[in-house]
Amino acid sequence: MTGSVLTFGETMLLLTGRDVGAVPDLEHMRVDTGGAESNVAIGLVRAGVPATWLGRVGTDPAGDRVTADIGKEGVDVLAVPDAERSTGIMMKERLLDGRTRVTYHRRGSAGSALTATDLPGSIVETAALVHVTGITLALSESARDTVTAALDRASAAGVPVSFDVNHRPKLISADTARDRYRAVAARSAVVFAGDDEARLVLGRDEHDADADEESLAHELAALGRGRAVVKLGSRGAVASIDGVFLRRPATPVRVVDPVGAGDAFVAGWLAASLGGADPAEALDRAADAGALACTVESDWRRPDPEALHHAPDPSDTDHAVHDRVDR
Repeated sequence: MTGSVLTFGETMLLLTGRDVGAVPDLEHMRVDTGGAESNVAIGLVRAGVPATWLGRVGTDPAGDRVTADIGKEGVDVLAVPDAERSTGIMMKERLLDGRTRVTYHRRGSAGSALTATDLPGSIVETAALVHVTGITLALSESARDTVTAALDRASAAGVPVSFDVNHRPKLISADTARDRYRAVAARSAVVFAGDDEARLVLGRDEHDADADEESLAHELAALGRGRAVVKLGSRGAVASIDGVFLRRPATPVRVVDPVGAGDAFVAGWLAASLGGADPAEALDRAADAGALACTVESDWRRPDPEALHHAPDPSDTDHAVHDRVDR
C-alpha cells in the first residue's frame, strides 16, 4: 500500500460524566474529543496504516484540544481554522437505567462549515483510500458538496472509497438521507452499516420477513461495487463480499462504553484489507477491534489488548443501548 488513508469530517470536544447519572446530577466531567472520522483515522494508525484527518475547527481552546488529541495519536492532521465559528461540543452520560446518552451541540459549528476548497492540492489523488461517512453528508450543504467533490476526484484518480452510513436522525430525515446514502454507496468499494441503517438505505421495514441479515448484506453490496459489511453490535457482523456471505459472532468482552465501537470496527476492517488480508480475516480483526473499543471510557483511547482474553460474565457482553441527540 502506498499513500495515506484520507478521511474528513467534524470532531468535537467531548465532555463525559465521571459517574453514573445525568448532567444535572454530576459534579465532574472528563474532557476528551470525539468524531467518527477521526476515530477511524486513529484506529488505522494504531494498526500500522498511515491516515490523514481533515476538518474545520474554531480558533478556540476546544479546537486546540481536538487537533492536539488527534495529532498525538500519529494521525496527520489538516485542521482548517475558522475564526467565525466555534468548535462543536458533545456530552456523554451513563444513565441509571444502563443507557449511554450522547448529546451533540453542533449547529452552526466550524466543523459543519467544511467546503470543497478545504481539500488541498492532490490530497485525494495521492490517497490510498478515501473514507467518508453519512454524518458529513448531513452536516450542511457545503459539507455534502465536499463529499461529492472528494468522490469525483477519487473516481478520476482511481482511488477507492469506503463509506460508513453512520446515520444521524436528528441531522437528516430518513427519506432525504436514503437518496444521499445510496448515491455514495454506488461509488464505494465497500459500504458499512448497522442493520437498522441497512434497512433505511434499502427502504426495508424492520418487520419485513425477507429483510434478514444475509439479505441485507447482499442487497447493500449490490448497491455498490459488491462489498458490504453489516454491523450487528452484540450479535457480531455479517458481510457480502463479491457474492460470498460471511458471518462473524461478536468477540465477548465486558462492555464499559459502546460509543466508538463501530468506528474501531471499520478501522479494523480497512487496515486488514489494505494490508492484504482476505475478507474472513478482515472481519475477524474488525470484530476484535470493535469489541476492544467497548472496554474503555472513550471513543478512541487505547484499550488493553488483554481484555480480549478475559471472558466476561454473559450478562456483561451485550453492547449498552445508547441514545443520540443532535442539536
